[in-house]
Amino acid sequence: MDAKARNCLLQHREALEKDIKTSYIMDHMISNGVLTVGEEEKVKIQATQSQRAATLIKMILNKDNCAYISFYNALLHEGYKDLAALLHSGLPLVSSSSGKDTDGGITSFVRTVLCEGGVPQRPVIFVTRKKLVNAIQQKLWKLNGEPGWVTIYGMAGCGKSVLAAEAVRDHSLLEGCFPGGVHWVSVGKQDKSGLLMKLQNLCSRLDQEESFSKRLPLNIEEAKDRLRVLMLHKHPRSLLILDDVWDPWVLKAFDNQCQILLTTRDKSVTDSVMGPKYVVPMESSLGRKKGLEILSLFVNMKKEDLPGEAHSIIKECKGSPLVVSLIGALLRDFPNRWEYYLRQLQNKQFKRIRKSSSYAYEALDEAMSISVDMLRDDFRHYYTDLSILQKDVKVPTKVMDQPALHIGGLRCSVFSGTWKLKKLKTYCRCLLISLSCSVIGMESHFVIIYMIFK
Repeated sequence: MDAKARNCLLQHREALEKDIKTSYIMDHMISNGVLTVGEEEKVKIQATQSQRAATLIKMILNKDNCAYISFYNALLHEGYKDLAALLHSGLPLVSSSSGKDTDGGITSFVRTVLCEGGVPQRPVIFVTRKKLVNAIQQKLWKLNGEPGWVTIYGMAGCGKSVLAAEAVRDHSLLEGCFPGGVHWVSVGKQDKSGLLMKLQNLCSRLDQEESFSKRLPLNIEEAKDRLRVLMLHKHPRSLLILDDVWDPWVLKAFDNQCQILLTTRDKSVTDSVMGPKYVVPMESSLGRKKGLEILSLFVNMKKEDLPGEAHSIIKECKGSPLVVSLIGALLRDFPNRWEYYLRQLQNKQFKRIRKSSSYAYEALDEAMSISVDMLRDDFRHYYTDLSILQKDVKVPTKVMDQPALHIGGLRCSVFSGTWKLKKLKTYCRCLLISLSCSVIGMESHFVIIYMIFK
C-alpha cells in the first residue's frame, strides 16, 4: 500500500473503528476480490463492533492499494460518506496494467472517481462505439488543463449521455487531464428556480465539509461565484459534465473558466459563452450490424439466430439507438411479437412503442415531440405544415403551383418522381426538424422543409 494511503488510514483509524459496521462493507470487499471468506470469519468472531472494525482495518493495512480503494468505495456505497471523505486524500492511483482491472478493463481508481462524481453506470445493454468515444476523448485531451467546452450534439436518443459517460471511463484520461475528478450534472429543461436548485446541489457536493459556507447560495449569481471559487481552490483540474442542456442562458451560470463537457440537441447553445470550444457531432445511425447486436443482447440470442423480422425492424428504425432499444426492451418482455412491432413501425404507430426505462421518455412520439415543442412559435407553425414525400412518389404538376413552395426563394422541381431542393443556403436552421423526421423513417434528403426559410 502506498505510504500516503497507509498514513491516511492510520490517521483516521480511531474514527473508523468507532463508527463502521463491518458486515456489509466486507461483502463489498469480498465481491471485489480483495478480502477472503476466511478473513471475514476472523473479523466476525470478534466480540464487539469496534473490535470487528479494528480487525478489518488491521487487515487492510497489510494489503495493497486495491484494498484501500475497495474499502473507500464500500464506505461510499453503505452511506458512510463522511468517513469516506476522510480517506479521499489518500486515494492511490492503480495502474491500468496492474492486473487488478475489473468491469472490462476499468480500474478501481476510475470506478472510484466516477462513483464520487455521480457519473451514470453503463446501461445493462451496451454496445461499444469506439470511433465516437475516441473522438470525444481527443477533444477532452485538447483542453490540456485549460478552461474550455467540449460539446456532444445530436438528435434525441442517439446515445449522447451514454457516450459522454463512456469517454471519461478511461484511466489515462482521468489521471492525465482531470486528476481533480469529474462531476456529473443532469441539467435538462429548466427555469430559473430549477437551475438554482441544480447549482445549489452541485455546490453542496463540491463542499461537503462546508469549508467555504454553511449557507446555500440564494440566487444564480451567488451560486455561479461559489462554484467558481470551489472549482478553483478545492477541485482544480476537474471536469464538469452537463448532460442534456437546452438553453444558452443556462450555460452562462457555468461560464466561470471551468473544463466542461456537455451534451445537447442544439450545438449553438455554446455561442454565448467564452473560451475554446470543440464539437463532436453524433451520427444518428448505428448501422445494421450494431442494431442487430443490440437486439440480440436484449433477447439473449445470437445475431445469426434472430428471425427475419429483425433485419426489417433495423431497416425501419433507420439505425436510431432510441428506437432499436425501445423495440429490443419490448421484445425481451414479449418475445413472440416480432411481426407485431415491425407492423407498428411500418404503420408509424409510435404511441404503441412504449417502454419504461432509464431514458427520459417512455415512448418514441414523446422524444420527437419535445424537440418540436421547443421550436419558436413561428417555426412550430411552419412545422405543422411540413410536407414529407418519400422517394419515387409521383407528384402532380399542379402541386408546383402552390404558393407555399416558393417562400423565401426556395424553388422545387420534379425529376423522375423525386423532389430536388435548390438554393438551400440555411440548412442548419432545419437541423432539429430534419433529424426528427429521420427518426420516423423518412430519408432526410427527401424531406421538404420549405417553411423554415421565410
